[in-house]
Amino acid sequence: MTDINSLVGVVFSGLSALVIEDVEDGGEVIRVTARTRDVPVPCPVCGVVTGKVHGYHGRTVADVPVDGRRVVVHVRVRRLVCPVLGCRRQTFREQVPGLLERLQRRTTRLTGQISGVVKELCGRATSRLTRILVTPVSYATALRLLRRIPTPTVRVPRVVGVDDFALRRRHRYATIIINAETGERIDVLPDREAAILEAWLRGRTGIEAVCRDGSATYAEAIRRALPGTAQVSDRWHLWSNLCDKTLAEVRAHAPCWATVNPPRPGGVREQTTRERWHKVHDLLDKGVGLLDCARRLDLSLNTVKRYARTPEPPTERIAPRYRPTLVDPYREHLRTRRAAEPGVPVTHLLHEIRELGYTGSANLLVRYLNQGRAEGDRPVTTPRRLARLLLTHPDHLRTKDTDLLSLLTATCPEMTQLTALIRDFAALLTPASGNDSKLTEWITQARGADLPHLHTFCNGLELDRAAVNAGLTLPWSNGRTEGVNTHTKKIMRQMHGRAGFELLRHRILLST
Repeated sequence: MTDINSLVGVVFSGLSALVIEDVEDGGEVIRVTARTRDVPVPCPVCGVVTGKVHGYHGRTVADVPVDGRRVVVHVRVRRLVCPVLGCRRQTFREQVPGLLERLQRRTTRLTGQISGVVKELCGRATSRLTRILVTPVSYATALRLLRRIPTPTVRVPRVVGVDDFALRRRHRYATIIINAETGERIDVLPDREAAILEAWLRGRTGIEAVCRDGSATYAEAIRRALPGTAQVSDRWHLWSNLCDKTLAEVRAHAPCWATVNPPRPGGVREQTTRERWHKVHDLLDKGVGLLDCARRLDLSLNTVKRYARTPEPPTERIAPRYRPTLVDPYREHLRTRRAAEPGVPVTHLLHEIRELGYTGSANLLVRYLNQGRAEGDRPVTTPRRLARLLLTHPDHLRTKDTDLLSLLTATCPEMTQLTALIRDFAALLTPASGNDSKLTEWITQARGADLPHLHTFCNGLELDRAAVNAGLTLPWSNGRTEGVNTHTKKIMRQMHGRAGFELLRHRILLST
């Protein structure tokens, strides 16, 4: 019997606050009979300790499963008499702190486990999973448990991150506020209007800096609510804006760099082809037959025949084959005009070939020229790929990409200037003191170059110069806020169309 009692104490250690009287095997359900301990407890109203019993009541609660089976606990609790005559509660039913709570049909630890699942999966997914875990709850019960979980109390930090996310894209947006140093969620506002953020920020004097993107709405709200607080522009958004302007400049100067048609070095496939050609011809020169060559080299007979018929090893890559376009009949005219005047605008060429009978669109002509089809049979690259090469760190480029980039940028002085300006600005994205003065020099150089799209980028920097200076000199950024937004999108996908803003806000604040 002692061994059995020890085993019961181990298996049902979470019920140690009770006296276990019996354990019954009911097949799919394990039934535990228990009672509370005969110890005095305080009155919930006046706090006076009493042990006088008025009567007994039974409670049935569910506990965590054992051996893959549900556990149901039948508990006998006491109704006690308060000894204070003037107390509002003459009798009261005792509770078991940490195990049983008033009006609950589950033990505290089972409720905690289900609440952890609800925080991650919300309603219907929780219902499906708890059915497998032998603690079934309905989706409505799961939502009630979720709403009862208290949100953590977070003090307002000294550095705050602010960003918006879409509740319904292009129609409704919300604002999320986090601790920019730790990533803790502070609050979620139902809109992204300046007045709502201003009302939240007003009076919170402990905030020293606010990290944000380039939103003028947020900038105005922060300026009104906390005039002395530093605003930090996010460096990722600065780089993203520069990437967009770089692509626009590359497309604008396509008539220059697209005229280059460099020889393409052979890759692994070309090298393998040449090696096989030499092996086949070496065996044929020794008098080996075609079928024997195929067996020795582990090649098909048709492949060996094809190599045998080729007098010289292939040295160039096969040119791509394009579908016929409406521009093809005017190829010679385009080639002659671009050879005589490399900088001729595309609009002039479009006007000329339309007089000759061209009926296609301007986009088709631009694509035709950017692919290099007017000058040669092989394309150099696309504007997007060239922009990617310009925006990639030189140490991360392959040798052939570095050579191609040098060749293309050398064809146009503006592209050379653009390359230098991009690398200088990339160096400023590492926060350091003195970057604000370096940014002034960079803007002067950029405005001195014939790069109109980059001039627009400089104008945007000047409009938000104080926040940009803070972003380039201070260590904080809005990266954590963007990460929280990514997690928020996952939460919204789980709840799409089935929950309102209040439940979404509750889950965001509970997430970690």
